Amino acid sequence: MEKVLVTGGSGFIGLHCIQQLLDRGFQVKTTIRSNDRQKEIVAAMTKHSSHPENLEFFVADLLQDAGWDEAVSGCRHVLHVASPFVIENPEDENVLIRPAVEGTLRVLAACRNSSVQKVVLTSSVAAIAYGHSKSKTLFDESDWSDTTGNISAYAKSKTLAEKAAWDFMEKLADNEKFELTTINPSAVTGPMLTDDIGTSNSFIVQLASGLMPVVPKIHMGFVDVRDVAKAHVFAMTSSKANGQRIIASEREMFFSDASKVLNSAGYMKAPTREIPDFVVRLMAPFIKQLGGLKASLGRIANLDKTKAHDIFDWKFISADESLTITARQLEEMGKLVKA
Repeated sequence: MEKVLVTGGSGFIGLHCIQQLLDRGFQVKTTIRSNDRQKEIVAAMTKHSSHPENLEFFVADLLQDAGWDEAVSGCRHVLHVASPFVIENPEDENVLIRPAVEGTLRVLAACRNSSVQKVVLTSSVAAIAYGHSKSKTLFDESDWSDTTGNISAYAKSKTLAEKAAWDFMEKLADNEKFELTTINPSAVTGPMLTDDIGTSNSFIVQLASGLMPVVPKIHMGFVDVRDVAKAHVFAMTSSKANGQRIIASEREMFFSDASKVLNSAGYMKAPTREIPDFVVRLMAPFIKQLGGLKASLGRIANLDKTKAHDIFDWKFISADESLTITARQLEEMGKLVKA
């Protein structure tokens, strides 16, 4: 039975990758930072996957060398999903940058020392579409976010981590080489496999519950987590994806448009009124979440999906459906109250 390592097994995307791999008959190894999350993941796979017995756990930290060689050993493929994600800007950007960059290099180094044939790295549109002039409104995989520009700590961490990965690959000796693909998703929504709603879906709680009376005028892409995981698994065994960066986004829209989708599904508390940009900038020093969004104000980020359409052989779940399913599950979990 072919072995695959998924790093960050307790995360939103990581859990879906594990589920899909188990359902396809792979033996899956996954890393967690501590054994505290193991029971939660086992329960999720017992409920949602066909072969939970084919899952094995390893403790490894992105900032520590210990555990990575053992986790990678015997695996033909590695999905490196683990990376810190928060909306707000931390006081020290290295809280995000160090684990993203150093963790990626640790995983790749372990792969170099093993029999791994391919790594699929979870990057982000944040590594593509940020820090540019506002006159640029269409982005594709040839673009890189400008880490010297107006950019959030998270976007900077994803950009530096992905660049470090490609630089690492270029320096490999011929006898060390393996394949790399990066998946660059936009904002990820969709069903949760555990009670941990994560950062992405916490935003849906804020929106659908009306905890945000107004929304900032921010434009971004949305994609369902099931398609993001499917993209990782597909890219893992597809030679068409070798050496590629691939944007994963179903639809781009303003936050107010996302609220309208939720309104249509009966969540009438979701606000459609937009707050002026200057007010967001004034409030950002006092509200951490706004600090991380400030760099996105006043910009349009349309994403060229041509490569994804050429490589992937299925149609993505609509952003509208994904947002609605997410809100309904959050309601069932008691995380929000429908108006």
